[in-house]
Amino acid sequence: MAATDQHMNDRPADPIAALRQAAAGLDLPVDRWRGAEPASVTDFASDRRLCSEFWHLSHDIIARLPPKPARTAEQAKAAELVHERARRARGRFLEAHVGELYASLTHNLSQFLRVEELVHTAAELCPGLTPTREQVLREEALFQRDKEGHEIDQGIFLSHVLGDEAAGRHLCHAMLLPRIDVSEHLSRFATEGKLDLGPIMLSRQGKAIHLVMNNPRYLNAEDQTTIDAMETAVDIATLDPTTEIAVLRGGLVEHPKYAGKRILGSGINLTHLYRGKIPYLWYMQRELGFVHKFFRGVARREALPDDVHGHGIEKPWIAAVESFAIGGHCQILLTMDYVIAADDAYMTLPARKEGIIPGASNMRLPRFTGDRIARQAIQYGRRLDCDSAEGRLICDEIVPAGEMDEAVGRVVEGLTSSGAVGAIGNRQAFRVAQEPLDMLRRYCAVYAREQAHCHFSPALIGNLEQYWDAQNRKG
Repeated sequence: MAATDQHMNDRPADPIAALRQAAAGLDLPVDRWRGAEPASVTDFASDRRLCSEFWHLSHDIIARLPPKPARTAEQAKAAELVHERARRARGRFLEAHVGELYASLTHNLSQFLRVEELVHTAAELCPGLTPTREQVLREEALFQRDKEGHEIDQGIFLSHVLGDEAAGRHLCHAMLLPRIDVSEHLSRFATEGKLDLGPIMLSRQGKAIHLVMNNPRYLNAEDQTTIDAMETAVDIATLDPTTEIAVLRGGLVEHPKYAGKRILGSGINLTHLYRGKIPYLWYMQRELGFVHKFFRGVARREALPDDVHGHGIEKPWIAAVESFAIGGHCQILLTMDYVIAADDAYMTLPARKEGIIPGASNMRLPRFTGDRIARQAIQYGRRLDCDSAEGRLICDEIVPAGEMDEAVGRVVEGLTSSGAVGAIGNRQAFRVAQEPLDMLRRYCAVYAREQAHCHFSPALIGNLEQYWDAQNRKG
């Protein structure tokens, strides 16, 4: 018998036996943990108590194991088993009680909590369901490959919330409300006609408010340093009463290859992703926050903006694609009312090479390009040149690279010459037929779960090292 075969035969077939073997010398409470696993669900109060006890023991076992990079193969399998059983219990608990749980968290849907608040409030009300702030903070400084992946439990929780019609619609409403810092910025912008939010610049130019993304070191990539400012800027642009239309552009970048050029953006900051600087909630905050606000506007507290029974406050959006729109910046184009592209610009959705789901592109891109081209772009990395038959399915107008300023001015004038009322009404009519709120909610229920697993997958690390040379890039 080969040595490898003999080694395989020596391994316990029973996963609990494997856990015991991995626990040797570590004083892990395996028997107590095994006996505490809830066999069924009954009522909310009882299940919350029993599940929390089981999740506490699960966390205790994980905490007593060596850090993830130092684990033996058997210890790594033991951690996987504990996580898998704990997550199975979370799924059962949430399938039975997510409506009652969400009602408790939001005081019977009278309080709006953003995803960043909701997951931590859930951890306090139902210990172990989602990670505590301390658990997340402890992993914040680690490279992505070395993280335990506690944030996957945030994804499981948010997936069930969004999958429940009442809770999910309420959460979507919460994420469409203006951020709390907007009022102060709005009054300043109304007076000065410009606003510097760091990674985002806002300026009034005639009837239009211009939002310019500035992360020049990383080719205007999106990351944790840009997301709050971006959503605040979108709120201001939408709510500003002195303008009728909004324009999205990328700023000048520092890279010598693109010196003196504007770039719309290079998507997610892959260097930061590899180094563990982008938390899981970044994806949900982005998709349910400013990207959704591009598409559906900013909500009022008293009315769910579902386009049928009520609507929010919105403006038409124009995007100018210069140089390229990669990943998340290509996703954004699918929410715009009009896209102007330079004749040398291109778009890509390199989700396959990153190992993540490209936002809501799987839902939206087929509306523009058809199913086959969308699958080729997302699953096989097909590049779409803006000035091509396929690119023109997304881009409304192609202009010479040096004439973008004039083109933007001309389009702004054309789209505002008859007032904004008709444009907004037509936006709503398109949405109610193509992407009603519940369609986005259900999509994001799947996205919340699957993106969490993708974010902590070994495949993501392998892809970043293979295609991005991430291990050799400076943070």
